[in-house]
Amino acid sequence: MKRQIPLIIVIGLGFVFVAHTFIPAKISVDFYEWWQTWSKAISPFAVVLGVMSLFMVHSTKITRKVSNWQYSAVTLGSLAITSLIGFVWGTQEGTPFMWLFKNIQMPMGATMFSLLAFHIASAAYKAFRARSLEATVLLLAACIVMLGQVPLGSQISKWIPETSQWILNVPNLAAKRAIALGVGLGMTATSLKILLGIERTYLGGGD
Repeated sequence: MKRQIPLIIVIGLGFVFVAHTFIPAKISVDFYEWWQTWSKAISPFAVVLGVMSLFMVHSTKITRKVSNWQYSAVTLGSLAITSLIGFVWGTQEGTPFMWLFKNIQMPMGATMFSLLAFHIASAAYKAFRARSLEATVLLLAACIVMLGQVPLGSQISKWIPETSQWILNVPNLAAKRAIALGVGLGMTATSLKILLGIERTYLGGGD
């Protein structure tokens, strides 16, 4: 029953929310607002569950001394220190918690995002090597688009900005729409599999 009950809850609520989307009756709107209120009340318990899961996973790594277990120790230490500071001094502006957030958390996040630029540059270098006809077309299109976004492009030729805009509006937009359509169909298929009880991996694996 420990697998059947969550499955029944997911399937039942899933079809209820689908009905709310396509049948905007007063009873469905009232149920949705009631559910939102209860979701806000339940969310703190989800946070506690997440913290417990984080502690169990990383404490196991530390106990077993797996590879890079030191990072797990840093994670749990940071969690404990940040939580303690937040409970003692609060999370308002000017508190030590906000100092940690602005001077440690935000710079680390900015560092992670800045590293993506090097990965993008590396991927672009590999993709733009004209080893085939497709790669050559991609390289030419990328050069035209980049030149069309800077004043130098219009100084070279008035056709460069126009061609750049055409590339963005026609072939690029067509590819984006195809990807969005594929993602939408994939989400629909996955949602139907969950609603019909076919997809059960969120219960912990197995059928």
